[in-house]
Amino acid sequence: MLDAVVVGAGPNGLTAAVELARRGLSVEVFEAAGAVGGGARTEELTLPGFRHDPCSAVHPLAAGSPAFAAMPLDRHGLEWVHPGLPMAHPFPDGTAAVLSHSVGETAHSLGPRDAGAYRRLVAPFHGKWSTVAADFLRTQWDGLPRDPVLYARFGLVGAQPAALLTRRFRDEKAQALFAGLAAHGISPLTGIGTGGMALVFALAAHAGGWPVPRGGSQAIADALASYLRAHGGTVHTGFEVKRLDDLPPARAYVFDTSPTALARIAGLGNAYHGYRYGPGVFKIDYALSGPVPWTAEAARRAGTVHIGPTYGEIDAALDSALHGRDPSVPFLITAQPSLVDPTRAPEGKHTFWVYGHVPSGWEGDATEVIERQIERFAPGFRDLVLARATAGPPQLAARNANYVGGDFAIGSVAGLRLIIRPKLARVPYATAHPAVFLCSSATPPGPGVHGMCGHHAAKAVWRRLRKG
Repeated sequence: MLDAVVVGAGPNGLTAAVELARRGLSVEVFEAAGAVGGGARTEELTLPGFRHDPCSAVHPLAAGSPAFAAMPLDRHGLEWVHPGLPMAHPFPDGTAAVLSHSVGETAHSLGPRDAGAYRRLVAPFHGKWSTVAADFLRTQWDGLPRDPVLYARFGLVGAQPAALLTRRFRDEKAQALFAGLAAHGISPLTGIGTGGMALVFALAAHAGGWPVPRGGSQAIADALASYLRAHGGTVHTGFEVKRLDDLPPARAYVFDTSPTALARIAGLGNAYHGYRYGPGVFKIDYALSGPVPWTAEAARRAGTVHIGPTYGEIDAALDSALHGRDPSVPFLITAQPSLVDPTRAPEGKHTFWVYGHVPSGWEGDATEVIERQIERFAPGFRDLVLARATAGPPQLAARNANYVGGDFAIGSVAGLRLIIRPKLARVPYATAHPAVFLCSSATPPGPGVHGMCGHHAAKAVWRRLRKG
């Protein structure tokens, strides 16, 4: 009998497997797809030689993850590559606000009326990323934070809605930049905790940047799988699990899946009947004949570019997705990894990654509205397109069963759902079945390629097995 079986080889499943294998347990991982990775995959989606990330591409939380920092993933092929600027937020007049490694450069880009406000916002936490990350990416039910005073101070700011925090700024540039950071959470900007989401992304940029893995996001999953094998673990791909009886006998089963899939496979009935999924996204991967012709110079140096010139436009785009309306002027999150990683495309060519928010399960085609939005800030973009691969919610869900309705956060993060997930419980990783656990992004601390859900779930499994 194995000590643990992990279902799903995404970053959280692989992290959970590594944590258990490092403790000397026998572990096997079963993945339905033909390769490990889940949301951290890299594939030739358009033309030969163009390597695209179908889901995650830029990894501020992975680079600053306490779980990954404790593993020698660099020895297993993971190399972080940093663009000149972590993020740029262009405006129609050809200027841009930037999120830089430097707090000063970031503040300066916001204009004289908001520079001081930004400095004051980040000052209490700047230079303390390791502590902030460990406490922000923890499960709230797992003891005291490392620094209770700093944690409380962050909580007083971070618990505020982004709509309230942006009132600290007087001009549109700062308000739009902050709203764009908060919009990564795909929840209303008036929601509790959205200010904290934006602040964490800003602090991550100042501490460790927003890097990309050389070769693509697949490198993260491949490094985790390699490290797992070094500790005696085994990975099986192309193995779809439909019920527990499909798996070998084990003392614990750990699921890197959606809660509803776990309930179906483990025979837990309606255990997660009330679990709510969030909006979907419409994703496009491009093969380009040259770099994106941004009007704003800063955007040509940035690894990530946000497109949404005002707080109001970003808020309206999110509101449309949340309330089931077709996108008209979407807020876009884009990435251009080939600027700093030449392995992504043939010489002189580029890859470009973009998504906009759409309603859950939306079956339309947002290509036209997305490209129209890009052209506002990069005239002539369409002339560079060699090929494109589009994926709306149905295609995303077909590619990865965890993305129900196209929701790659694996559950709504609106309101308190970022903290209380998948439901209120003392140990959110445990289930009604004493040998079955959940470790996906449906558990705290929530979405993102950081492995911390798997890290905390593995600790819960370890405690249970020690008692047994």
